[in-house]
This record gives sequence, C-alpha cells and structure tokens, in this order.
Amino acid sequence: MKIYHNPRCSKSRQGLAILKESSNPFEVIKYLDKPFAEEELTELIKLLGIKPIELVRKNEAIWKENYKGKTLTDNEIIEAMVNHPKLIERPIVVANGKAVIGRPPEIIKTIL
Repeated sequence: MKIYHNPRCSKSRQGLAILKESSNPFEVIKYLDKPFAEEELTELIKLLGIKPIELVRKNEAIWKENYKGKTLTDNEIIEAMVNHPKLIERPIVVANGKAVIGRPPEIIKTIL
C-alpha cells in the first residue's frame, strides 16, 4: 500500500491518519520531493480510472498562469504534472490493485 503525500496539505494529512489507523503497512511517498516519472504517473492515472485532467488542481497559480484555457492533449497534461507536481490532486492511495484520490479522505477506506 502507498500514499502519495504532501505534508503541507490538510486532506493529505487526514488521509495519512486514516492509513495509520488501519494498522496496514504502507509506504509514504512525498511526491513533491521525489516527482513522478511520466510513465509512473500515466500508470497511476490508469489505475485511478480517470482522465489526466481530472487529477489536476485547477486552482493552482501554475495552472492558471500557464495552462488554463489552452487545448492540451492527455500527454501534455501529464507532462505539466510531471514538471509541476504541485498540480497533482492529493492524497492518492494505492492498495490491493486499486487507487483513489483521497478527497474526501474517507474515500480511502473503500480500498483498504
């Protein structure tokens, strides 16, 4: 089990607390410190069962200033998230061959 975590995000901290309560072993990946490779992010998006744009935090200044209003391909959106990991929704939890975005954090319990 893994959690892609940003310690500065309250939802991410709540998601981490849910995993700690579960007593299951898990790995914490601070994706801002160790950004995703393009292939890794692509696979995670497939596991989530969403379009790349659904993983983007559209209220981030980076998005608004550089990407908002542009027509981007899925690959370009993934590239933007790889180059600017702050754009990625969090937390993301992977467990038992499934993945969820922990918004709200309680949704994490559905894959434990």
